[in-house]
Amino acid sequence: MTVTHHVRVHPSSANLAREDQLAHAIAEVAVDPVAVDADVVEMIINRVIDNASVAAASLTRGPVTAARAQALDHPVSRNGHGATVFGEPAETLTSPEWAAWANGVAVRELDYHDTFLAAEYSHPGDNIPPILAVAQHVGADGAALVRGIATGYEIQMDLVRAISLHKHKIDHVAHLGPSAAAGIGTLLGLDAETIEQAVAQALHTTTATRQSRKGEISTWKAHAPAFAGKMAVEAVDRAMRGQTSPAPIYEGEDGVIAWMLDGKDAAYDVPLPASGEPKRAILDSYTKEHSAEYQAQAWIDLARKLHGAWPALRQAQGPDGQEIESIVLHTSHHTHYVIGSGANDPQKYDPRASRETLDHSIPYIFAVALQDGGWHHVDSYLPARAARPDTVALWHKITTAEDAEWTRRYHSEDPDEKAFGGRVEITFADGTTLVDEIAVADAHPLGARPFTRENYVAKFRLLAEPVLEPAEIERFLSLAERLPDLTAAEVQELNIVATSGVLASVPSPAGLF
Repeated sequence: MTVTHHVRVHPSSANLAREDQLAHAIAEVAVDPVAVDADVVEMIINRVIDNASVAAASLTRGPVTAARAQALDHPVSRNGHGATVFGEPAETLTSPEWAAWANGVAVRELDYHDTFLAAEYSHPGDNIPPILAVAQHVGADGAALVRGIATGYEIQMDLVRAISLHKHKIDHVAHLGPSAAAGIGTLLGLDAETIEQAVAQALHTTTATRQSRKGEISTWKAHAPAFAGKMAVEAVDRAMRGQTSPAPIYEGEDGVIAWMLDGKDAAYDVPLPASGEPKRAILDSYTKEHSAEYQAQAWIDLARKLHGAWPALRQAQGPDGQEIESIVLHTSHHTHYVIGSGANDPQKYDPRASRETLDHSIPYIFAVALQDGGWHHVDSYLPARAARPDTVALWHKITTAEDAEWTRRYHSEDPDEKAFGGRVEITFADGTTLVDEIAVADAHPLGARPFTRENYVAKFRLLAEPVLEPAEIERFLSLAERLPDLTAAEVQELNIVATSGVLASVPSPAGLF
């Protein structure tokens, strides 16, 4: 049964016992030797494949190229085998924290992997690169890797269920640093005291503002979770060397909650698995069919449906030829204010905006998906596509509005009613309207076409085919699908190697290192 850990701020004079601190409770979950359930193992395999899919598709993109170059400018650390870097041959190794960095950027760059949304939002697949890098470095087997990943997902998602960061303009990766540190602790079989110190250090070094996801969004959006993963690896290393961390990191009077979140009177109830309770959080997360911010997934599917049902909409006209006057997407508070017109970011309507910005503009995404009947991870973001005059005209007619019921459903803890979509109202020049709605994306477990292993494999083949040889695609899938049974040597091979010439086709930028 789940244990609720009550978290509030305590004065230093209270001398809060370590066993009453959230970092300690997280560490206790990490050291629990409970077996990983079979359905959880299968989903972990799916997400390892999913991460490799989106990493393959991003191998030649600028942020990934830069991060890879940084990683390869650092040698393998002395105390281990080293870790592989996505795209590079198996014998090309770097230190695990730099592999976590490079691979984390590759996974995150296209905003195309899994998600979990609750009080906060997250991409829990971001836990996999740092945990895998450490597994390769120390020679861990597949069973240990699975246990570590199960912990990473569990801790991040439990924090996301309870503690909102974005409300205070703190970036969501502040939950990722502690979860990745905990997952690495499970992988390595560390004791609770060491993991507790690593969790606290990882949180302390990964609290940053949300400006990385505001206005003109920069390439740092892809680097932010990779930085958290890198910090988690380093935090574990420091803790293993006996170094201590700020405490209580959550509850202290000068800690994260008191000064970055809800303040000295704050209180949170964080649900954590009880001793002996399986870590099953990953089953509550969901991946993306489309390369866009998760809250855009259902809207793309609704636009795709409308495109097929009402062909005239493709030319911004109704069935009677009347021009579209306006499109209003009635949706949750979060969707309205983060990726909708409620953000008050003029960049969300700018055809010259960066890919990262367009990815966080639901007016743009809905306009393109309505016209094209789908979404493409490259073509839908091309500058020429964004600048098409008819698209710009339609795009500027689309706004969002917060709807109390959709906000309630967004925050619902009942998985059967939790929703990330909304209701669209298209108004034509003659005053007539077209109304439709969608609750969850088609690929969601409760959607029209839930993702299964077959879909994850198909996504990998689609995205990997341009950059990996057919034999390499099959080699990776064969390994990934045997994940819990892999030997340490086979975990070393859990990498994707690009076709000869692919990586050389893009410049490797020089820097300080």
